[in-house]
Amino acid sequence: VSTQSTWGFPIGISFPAGSGLVAFGAATGFMPLDMPESVLVRFHGKMQPGITLRDLVNAIPYAALKKGTLTVAKKGKKNVFSGRALEIEGLPFLKVEQAFELSDASAERSASGCTIQLDTEPVIEYLKSNIVLLRWMISEGYGDARTLERRARAMEKWLENPVLIKADKDAEYAEVIEIDMDSIKEPLLACPNDPDDIKPLSEVAGTKIDEVFIGSCMTNIGHFRAAGKLMAQHNGPVPSKLWIAPPTKMDQHQLVKEGYYGIYGVAGARTEMPGCSLCMGNQARVASKSTVVSTSTRNFPNRLGDGANVFLSSAELAAVTAIVGALPTNEQYMKYAQKVDTMSADIYRYLNFNEIADYQKAANLSKDKMSSTKF
Repeated sequence: VSTQSTWGFPIGISFPAGSGLVAFGAATGFMPLDMPESVLVRFHGKMQPGITLRDLVNAIPYAALKKGTLTVAKKGKKNVFSGRALEIEGLPFLKVEQAFELSDASAERSASGCTIQLDTEPVIEYLKSNIVLLRWMISEGYGDARTLERRARAMEKWLENPVLIKADKDAEYAEVIEIDMDSIKEPLLACPNDPDDIKPLSEVAGTKIDEVFIGSCMTNIGHFRAAGKLMAQHNGPVPSKLWIAPPTKMDQHQLVKEGYYGIYGVAGARTEMPGCSLCMGNQARVASKSTVVSTSTRNFPNRLGDGANVFLSSAELAAVTAIVGALPTNEQYMKYAQKVDTMSADIYRYLNFNEIADYQKAANLSKDKMSSTKF
């Protein structure tokens, strides 16, 4: 699956591939791979107020555009990332769910894969949660139970000696891109209709927006809380047609429990079944020739709607755009965003299933039931 180059994490490795190559690997149990070169992206400095992780995602191609190692034009196109592994450093404090936002976008860079250097603490937190989730899935009848239990046990074994792979100090790279977060003072968007065509908000502010989509694998529950808090400031129907599609049913359940679906209702949002929704391109569609702001991974021509012009942005900017009915000025955006800390531990609080009693109880029962299973 092209948008999920994170499935091997953290005790395996995975690469995005086409269906034919995936079928070959499944049929033969073997995948011939040439070791690719790597491009190192090193972040330094501090995230500025109102700037989100999605802006850092877009800062990667933006920096390459400025260096001349990436071009937008298809004729004679340059792409320093194409076929190379993308290695990201300088953000070790990220939660794993946040790191996925960066790694998911590596497919849009045409990279062969992506690594992100993290501290061990967020990885340990994530795995402890997922061990419980996997065993809860067994209790709910998900299959294959043996496969799920085997994965849980492998995670437990890794936790006994939690060591992450790091790049060699003398590693060589095809290209090194330095990104100063202190210099990113306004949101960065991908413009219609190319995920490489990155521009600062100030260059496209005022563009009328017909529809806004907040969803896809590039989002997590924190984005929907942030969007809800921004909409609560408006407290009324928004002028742009607004689509809301959390990535999982568990996220939806928690957002309903916390009252955010009530806020979306007041805003007049169309709440979709959790999952891909508009991003899939073959489910719901935006209106023909509409202008859209989306949080999805890609904005290729006609993907979200026939002849649609699609900007890609953070969920926070998408929410403000829906409220304004147009891409806001940086000043308008910051007026709303200053009330929502883009790295707030309260808003960007993820579902740690090992801290939820019902999940933990079910997981314990599954573990006891599977304890005699041999692999």
